[in-house]
Amino acid sequence: MIFCVEDDEGIRNMVMYTLEASGFEVQGFENGKTFFSALLMNRPDLILLDIMLPDMDGISILKRLKKDKATKDIPVIMATAKGTEYDKVIGLELGADDYLAKPFGMMEMVSRVKAVLRRTQPESDQKVLEVGGLALDLNGHIVKVDGQRVQLTLKEYELLRLFMENIGRAFTREQLLLKIWESDYFGETRTVDVHIGTLRTKLGEYGKMIRTVRGVGYRMEPLS
Repeated sequence: MIFCVEDDEGIRNMVMYTLEASGFEVQGFENGKTFFSALLMNRPDLILLDIMLPDMDGISILKRLKKDKATKDIPVIMATAKGTEYDKVIGLELGADDYLAKPFGMMEMVSRVKAVLRRTQPESDQKVLEVGGLALDLNGHIVKVDGQRVQLTLKEYELLRLFMENIGRAFTREQLLLKIWESDYFGETRTVDVHIGTLRTKLGEYGKMIRTVRGVGYRMEPLS
């Protein structure tokens, strides 16, 4: 999945059409607000990000992405107006993987996208975690229950990944806050309980594998 954040509808539609014709799944967004709303529900493989946007500029969006543990590793290609050398340099210094100078050709764009994906998602690193009928594809950021894809939020996904990588290990609510929400999160531990509850529901029968450890927190165990 590729997210394209571009306020010019004509450019956005052309980029989406070209990428879809090249075999990619694409979603388009006209501003940062709609983009971040979608990001709560789905993690893209790559983000095409325009710098000039109506609500928040691309540099601000990039900073926010790189600051968040859940999104900092998503590759980003910045689209800059021709001649804006400063924006290009700042974007690359903040962690952008590549840039496209407007106006850019569609084939050049596809080539840059494929190159960044090859560099950031090498085939040799493909890995799938499996517990019973539950499968988590680390590269594709996809979760399946008995072969059927399940849509998780980013926090639900990170919780599930942590549990599946540490079968049988108990985590306190405080540890989960630290690992998933990071140390600067000042929410109450009730936040963990709420996310565990929604995750269990989405996993159906396999949600029972996430067990409450009385007086401690949670751990995952295979169904007996």
